[in-house]
Amino acid sequence: MTKADRSTVAGIVDAVIRSRWTVRVFHPTPVPGAEVKAILDVARCAPSNSNTQPWSVHVLAGEPKRLFSEALSLSHARNDLPPSQHFPSDLPAACVARQADFGARYYAALGIDRDDAAARNRQSGRNLWFFDAPVGLIFTIDSRLTRHSWADYGMFLQTVMIAARARGLDTCPQVSFVRYEPIIADFLRLPPMQSVVCGMSLGYADVESVVNDLAMPREPVENFSVFRGFEGEGAHAP
Repeated sequence: MTKADRSTVAGIVDAVIRSRWTVRVFHPTPVPGAEVKAILDVARCAPSNSNTQPWSVHVLAGEPKRLFSEALSLSHARNDLPPSQHFPSDLPAACVARQADFGARYYAALGIDRDDAAARNRQSGRNLWFFDAPVGLIFTIDSRLTRHSWADYGMFLQTVMIAARARGLDTCPQVSFVRYEPIIADFLRLPPMQSVVCGMSLGYADVESVVNDLAMPREPVENFSVFRGFEGEGAHAP
């Protein structure tokens, strides 16, 4: 590959990655099963420790997806499961600040007051309907695996989202499904030892929706990276 070819490919890949954002309002336009399979066919090339490939994917559309979401929504309404702990109680201060900033932007875009617990609860329930996306995915992993395999899973999930974006599709990764693991396990007839990693909405974004354009800020590279051995190139080192 020539230098010009590398530059062209890098430009395309960078554009796809930068154009990915979390979508929470979808058009009902169907996504063919063959398209989802093509996305997963690319994602299976994601790296994993010793090629263990720890991922399992359950793809839902149409009536099965509706029944699945209905079962979870009934549990949500009853509030009959313990809340899942997405973050530790001692979440680092920098993460707390970014989380608070997201919440402020998110609920403002929805027109929901941060103190309106009922409205926030209803919006949380929208997760369980995959935000009306035509395709819902549930990702599971063998619960005996360690955090290293979960790192592999993160790379797989990112590859799914990038492969989808390259095809003009949009996604929303959703940890909210973890709370409903008992219901999910029963509905999907999961084998023993399978744990829910997350869900994901897949479809075409409603580009007119304000909540799909939160423009979340990202930290600059120098705020989270340390370079060594590049002195003279403006690198940052402790």
